[in-house]
Amino acid sequence: CSAIDACKSSNGGCSSKAECRRTTPGNRACVCSTGYTGDGIVCIEINPCLVNNGGCDRNAECTQIGPNQAVCNCLKGYSGDGKTCTYISLCSQNNGGCSEFAVCNDTELTERTCTCKPNYIGDGFKCRGNIFQELLRNSNTSRFYFHLEALSIRDISGPGPFTLFVPHTDVLNSDPRVKDWIAKGVMAQVLRYHMVGCASLLYKDLTAITNITSLQGDLIHISYSQNSLVLNNKAEIILSDAVGTNGVIHVINQILVP
Repeated sequence: CSAIDACKSSNGGCSSKAECRRTTPGNRACVCSTGYTGDGIVCIEINPCLVNNGGCDRNAECTQIGPNQAVCNCLKGYSGDGKTCTYISLCSQNNGGCSEFAVCNDTELTERTCTCKPNYIGDGFKCRGNIFQELLRNSNTSRFYFHLEALSIRDISGPGPFTLFVPHTDVLNSDPRVKDWIAKGVMAQVLRYHMVGCASLLYKDLTAITNITSLQGDLIHISYSQNSLVLNNKAEIILSDAVGTNGVIHVINQILVP
């Protein structure tokens, strides 16, 4: 007589995911393979993600890739190996894309707000100070700023509001009359002729006005035709509506002479 091998046929009735082990003659035991669980007759794949998130960080996603096998991937807004995930602060790099004159605040995952600092206005991505500061920050108007500084003219650093008509830097650099005005001591009057007090006049406001009085005292004549604003029938506004906390700047293509 020979012992009956209970595992010889059809894996002994065990699951295809189980090992059939002979015990005593004619008997066997079914043991689920590694990565599976059950009684051996029925073996189910173990999903490690169902217990303790598969050992992944709580801010990671656990993905099953095989029997009792999983990978961990940090969620959006976090970085790491999946086992450990660290929150990425949007504000920690380059001020979160906000203006250098703004405060960046992380609000929620992948979100942040940009708010202009006190004494600045804007949407947080672009923040402007007073128009005296803004003159220096823009290469189109910086030469006008340096002339004001050289003569200690600080009229437009006050609360305002003001409207400025600033000759483009290239114009101030190239016009030979500037040196003569400085030598004769009249440059301050010329500069103040480009300033208007008590009003912050945007381009659309200027289209409805024919004359305004400068801080120098003389009138500036305004005409609007063919979609262009011209001052004193000579200087055209080429860049407009740079709004600061205490007024607005318009760039013109010629110097106004009182």
